[in-house]
Amino acid sequence: MSGWELPRTFAGSSGEVRWQRLGDPAAPPVVLLHGTPFSSYVWRGVARALTERFQVYVWDMPGYGASAMAEGQDVSLAAQGRVFHELLAHWGLSDPLVVAHDFGGAVALRAHLLHGARYRRLVLVDPVALAPWGSPFFRLVGGHAEVFEQLPPALHRALVREYISSASGPGLRPETLDRLTAPWLGDPGQGAFYRQIAQADQRYTDEIEGRYGEIEPPVLVCWGEADSWIPVAKGHELAARIPGARLRLLPGAGHLVQEDAPAELTAAVLEFFG
Repeated sequence: MSGWELPRTFAGSSGEVRWQRLGDPAAPPVVLLHGTPFSSYVWRGVARALTERFQVYVWDMPGYGASAMAEGQDVSLAAQGRVFHELLAHWGLSDPLVVAHDFGGAVALRAHLLHGARYRRLVLVDPVALAPWGSPFFRLVGGHAEVFEQLPPALHRALVREYISSASGPGLRPETLDRLTAPWLGDPGQGAFYRQIAQADQRYTDEIEGRYGEIEPPVLVCWGEADSWIPVAKGHELAARIPGARLRLLPGAGHLVQEDAPAELTAAVLEFFG
């Protein structure tokens, strides 16, 4: 459970963001974006491997992981895209390399297309990008978040663990599952878990989906072939919509590629970054 800390803070427009920079400050910068319902912890192996050649920025989005969680907080894709743009300015990064997973993919795309964030290269890992998205469970919870928030703690814990487990193809190690579940337990975690689902509105990707042909940096789309959350067909479709995009499929990996195939994903990212 130890060994992954985010000691630095940034006062973003949606609450305090916890972040960390790893590696040589003089090396080219790489920024990693996590998805939902995860945190930067899922990037720990890839991040440490990348520090051999890059300075690596990791952060927990507002409402996730170690960052601020509060009732009434805006944790939508719109808010996260703004916060990411703010963070890039705070870090003084004008054109970093970016690797974004799941919900983080939509955040990176919104920051680029709507807020003018520039990237040298962009890697999208099983991103939330094309409609329709959201499992039947996701939609059920999103429509009744106020009911689910009242679940007894033991039932809530079991639900969150089962949900997070389903993101992995081969399955998560118990200690990894514990770490990914922990932020969502107790107060304010339980409310924050259902809040982020309730605010995950497809209109935020509908708003940019028709503009993927405008994406300027070179793009690599990586996809776990065993992804049960977002089918691999979406990877083929997304790569076809982005000019010049490459597609790399990772056999045996589920939606949580960083846990299922970290070495293969790291190799693909390093090759693409050149």
